[in-house]
Amino acid sequence: MRNVLARTLASSAALAVVFATLTPVTAQAQTLRYFDPVQRQLVTIQPHQSHQRGPAPEYRRHIVAYDGPEAPGTIIIDSQSKFLYYTLPNGEAIRYGVGVGREGFGWTGEVRVGAKADWPTWTPPKEMIEREPRLVEYSGGMPGGPDNPLGARALYLFDGNKDTMYRIHGTNEPWTIGHNVSSGCIRMMNHDVIELHYLAKVGTKVIVR
Repeated sequence: MRNVLARTLASSAALAVVFATLTPVTAQAQTLRYFDPVQRQLVTIQPHQSHQRGPAPEYRRHIVAYDGPEAPGTIIIDSQSKFLYYTLPNGEAIRYGVGVGREGFGWTGEVRVGAKADWPTWTPPKEMIEREPRLVEYSGGMPGGPDNPLGARALYLFDGNKDTMYRIHGTNEPWTIGHNVSSGCIRMMNHDVIELHYLAKVGTKVIVR
């Protein structure tokens, strides 16, 4: 299985370090170390300084069998089980745990990756500000960084040429993975979204079930 993924990634040398490890620092915080394929070096960030418990073991990254009809390089999101799959050759897929839309904010459909960003700026939509007035201070955009709600990477989901305003993105709240938590965006652990950002190209098909 490792050979399959090595062929999928651009460099087998990067494979050994592209998957992040979480190294506990204190009971309250963790240091996140990952290989950034853009900078081609190990990078360390200090995530949000609140309760840093990670997701349950089943939501951590796994290689699994895939016998569905979608071609390699497709993203499939199972909102009910809280898993995102990136299909690989030879009947396999990478399975990641995700956080999905809370009640009233879930959605389904077929879209595509229309754009990607490293350490994206976050601008809360008007509807979110109306629900949470305290976010008005970020109406001009919150710069990317470890405290940004979009995390380390974002994949922007488009329907045709129209931005749906939904994202697949990282999070500074890893304990929310495996839950219905968002306003419709798909949350991933930062080290997982960094890998997906590297693998998935602009134009990648995304199926949300």
